[in-house]
Amino acid sequence: MTARWSGARVLPAGAPAPTAMPEDRLGEGFAEGDESSLEEAYRRWGALVHTVAARKLGDAEEAKDVTQQVFVGAWRSRENFDPRRGALKTWLLGITHKKVADALTRRSRDARDIEALASLAGSAQPSALAAESVVDYVVLTREMEELTDHQRIVLRMAFYEDLSQSQIAERTGLPLGTVKTHTRRGLMRLKKRLEVDGEAHR
Repeated sequence: MTARWSGARVLPAGAPAPTAMPEDRLGEGFAEGDESSLEEAYRRWGALVHTVAARKLGDAEEAKDVTQQVFVGAWRSRENFDPRRGALKTWLLGITHKKVADALTRRSRDARDIEALASLAGSAQPSALAAESVVDYVVLTREMEELTDHQRIVLRMAFYEDLSQSQIAERTGLPLGTVKTHTRRGLMRLKKRLEVDGEAHR
């Protein structure tokens, strides 16, 4: 299995549908590392996982990312699944709820970071700011230029155009997951640089 798993194997045209696997055997096979069990689990419950994630997140594209995270994460931690203690479907849905909660936490954290940095970047011109804020403003502006092109583009859209990550993905044509990665890495770099600079001026 690769890190970027894309889902169940596609059967060739005209191939007979696989025989339905009993759910208890499916759980046992999954726990034992049988990849056909992973494919069958995705075929049976991938849509359900996506529906649950989309309903809670309100974003079908983000739900696709979460769905992949659920099955990749479940497969990597399959040694933690005991088919004698519960059904595989129930276990997968439990992981789904955790991944959704993680996504909502990241979304809130990213939104707070963007709001704080956008406030610094756009609240006033440097000449109208207090001396300490001028330093922050200059550092922020300089560090924005040091980001990769994609990081700078997505953060400028978030800061100055107040676009959501989904809107940025639509505007740039980048996958939503890629936009989130650029946003998170760019924010981490800006925050770290501002913190370092703040310590230097104490």
